[in-house]
Amino acid sequence: MACAERCRCCAGSRRHSSILYSILRSEERAASPAGQGPRRGQASRGCPCGSRRRVALRSPQVACKAASAVLVKTLRFVQNVPCFQELPLDEQLLLVRSCWAPLLVLGLAQDRVHLETVESAEPSMLQRILTTRRQGEQSPPRGPAAGRPHHGSGGGGPHLPSAGEIQAIKGFLAKCWSLDISTKEYAYLKGTVLFNPDLPGLQCTQYIEGLQREAQQALNEHVRLIHRGDEARFAKLNVVLSLLRSINANVIAELFFRPIIGAVNMDDMLLEMLCAKL
Repeated sequence: MACAERCRCCAGSRRHSSILYSILRSEERAASPAGQGPRRGQASRGCPCGSRRRVALRSPQVACKAASAVLVKTLRFVQNVPCFQELPLDEQLLLVRSCWAPLLVLGLAQDRVHLETVESAEPSMLQRILTTRRQGEQSPPRGPAAGRPHHGSGGGGPHLPSAGEIQAIKGFLAKCWSLDISTKEYAYLKGTVLFNPDLPGLQCTQYIEGLQREAQQALNEHVRLIHRGDEARFAKLNVVLSLLRSINANVIAELFFRPIIGAVNMDDMLLEMLCAKL
């Protein structure tokens, strides 16, 4: 428990009252005329086709800069956890590589970073075929050593996230804001996410499992002390953790980092940032 005490973030919670979810719902209702159902041939609200539409950030430079700043702060938080520093470097890298995306999204929620997106027109299947064929005719064959591997979708173009994937991120942010999570609660949630003993390849499994248990215990004690009238709050905060499982790390990388630095190997970038003094 002494270790958990050292890992706790300083007090000074910032409380906000968010109406984002209400705004999104009101815009949904305003989009369809009152008293009218979907017209014939029009996709219904439950149609999965809408969730597959590709979207992009409305202001990628602004959003990507904010996400980059959150990533730096997130890794600084991780580096300042004494229990984490006691782990071997390969164990540290394994933990960070597995949880950087959920930690980043938690940081976005804590810093109240709003995502504004727009639909992006994707080329049709025929256009893709013709473009790929044209590139194949113009480019001479290259050996394995001539090209440089990159991460991303086929053809070298960006893989734009779908509307459903973005909605999962927005839904998570709205859930966090509706709970008005404090600074300490965010710290304990991050500790629970960071110290995941179920990752394959870990050697210090029991030690990491103990750290996760301490983070959960510290969160529970804090909630019982500060929110005595809300017996369900601890369970609600654990629901927040469960929502993180639906967020794809590749989507986060494509959404926030590819627009400003292109195809990126997140493992290499995380290693460089983790070894640097942020």
